[in-house]
Amino acid sequence: MVKRTDDPGLDPELEGDLGAEFDLRGDNLERELEAARAEAAGHLETAQRLQAEFENFRRRVTRDQGDLVARASERIVEELLPVLDNLERAIDHTTAGGDLAQLLKGVEMVHQQMLDVFGKEGVEVIDPFGEKFDPRLHHAVSQSEDAEVPDGTILDVFQKGYRLGGRVVRPAMVVVSTGGPARKG
Repeated sequence: MVKRTDDPGLDPELEGDLGAEFDLRGDNLERELEAARAEAAGHLETAQRLQAEFENFRRRVTRDQGDLVARASERIVEELLPVLDNLERAIDHTTAGGDLAQLLKGVEMVHQQMLDVFGKEGVEVIDPFGEKFDPRLHHAVSQSEDAEVPDGTILDVFQKGYRLGGRVVRPAMVVVSTGGPARKG
C-alpha cells in the first residue's frame, strides 16, 4: 500500500481502505481536475476576448452615432444658410432705403423658404385656429367667454406650435373659448 504524504487534506483511513484503487482513482481525478482547469482557463480567455470585442463594438457604435448627429446637424445648417443669406439681403435692402412693400414681400419669401426647410425635415406646423382645444398639442394662455362658439374652441393663436416625427416640439399657445354651447363629437 502506497502512502501519500504530499496532500495534507487526504484522509489516511480512506487511503488505507482503498489501497491501490485509491492511487488509480486519484490519478484519474487529478487528470480530470487538470483537464477541467484547462477548460475553465480556455473559457475565461474566450470570455475576456468577447468582453474586449464588445467594448470595442460599443465604442464604435457610440462614435458612429455621434458622427450621424453631427452630419444631420451639418445638413440642416446647410439648408438654413440660404435662408440666412436672404434675411441679410432683406436687411441690406432696407438699410439702403429700399421700398417697404418689397421688404415685406422678401420677408414673406424667406418665411416660406424656412417652412420649406422644416417640411423637408419632417416638421409639421400646428396652427389650430377654430379647432377643439387639445392639451397634448396646445398650451392655453388665456380663456375668452364667447356664447356663439362651442366651449373649448380655439379662438386665437398667439404662437404656432411645431411637431417633429409625431412628437410635439413646441405646443401652440392659444386662447380657448368658454361659456358657449357644448361641443358636439
